[in-house]
Amino acid sequence: MSIDPRAVVDPAARLAPGVCVGAYSIIGPEVEIGAGTRIGSHVVIKGPTVIGEENRLYPFSSIGEDPQDKKYEGGYSRLEIGNRNIIREYCTINRGTGQGGGVTRIGDDNWLMAYVHIAHDCLIGNNTVFANNASLAGHVRVGDHAVLGGFTLVHQFCSIGAHAFSGMGSALSKDLPPFVTASGNPATPRGLNSKGLRRRGFGADTIQVLKRAYRILFRSGLSLEAAIRELTPLGDEHDEVALLIRFLKSSRRSILR
Repeated sequence: MSIDPRAVVDPAARLAPGVCVGAYSIIGPEVEIGAGTRIGSHVVIKGPTVIGEENRLYPFSSIGEDPQDKKYEGGYSRLEIGNRNIIREYCTINRGTGQGGGVTRIGDDNWLMAYVHIAHDCLIGNNTVFANNASLAGHVRVGDHAVLGGFTLVHQFCSIGAHAFSGMGSALSKDLPPFVTASGNPATPRGLNSKGLRRRGFGADTIQVLKRAYRILFRSGLSLEAAIRELTPLGDEHDEVALLIRFLKSSRRSILR
């Protein structure tokens, strides 16, 4: 363990072996940090917050601060961050609220670039990329391998599916389904995220099936309910389409169309 003498670490904080804390960082009570995590200078971490192993937090990040919610009047809430995440300069990640289940959660192997904001009660999967200034309002869900372009803005209670992609400056006020690319303000679907899928090892046959599903969902003129019925036989044969159907059925704000 290496703690710069200019850092302030509350005696009640729990730091595992191999944790490094830079100058002028402040770590409060009810904070737990896993082995190998490196905290840069001028980072503020407030609890209750649990941070896993081998994360890298860069200078001036604010982690686990109170939620920006007028209804929040104290009470227990927490932030959970998994392993091997990169959190760059000036990122802000807030704890949860009682109305949202009490927890903000970030999975493993995520890359949050500078000035990213993760609001209260957000649930982030694994292997996501948030480019500079991407911002999530409260209660947003983001699936595995999603990529948010710079300055993407996401409305509260929206969901972003696995392997989805938003272009820079996008404003999402509805749900972005898995595998789909969207851009604009307001954001609209722009096609299948074929390049991202190929990079992650999806085969040509699977991508063709997903392109067919995309055409049914966005270009057939069918209502959402009718499109789901049309997709169902494909979902019975292909797990990726079944994932898409589950997302559509569970949508809280309807989808971008």
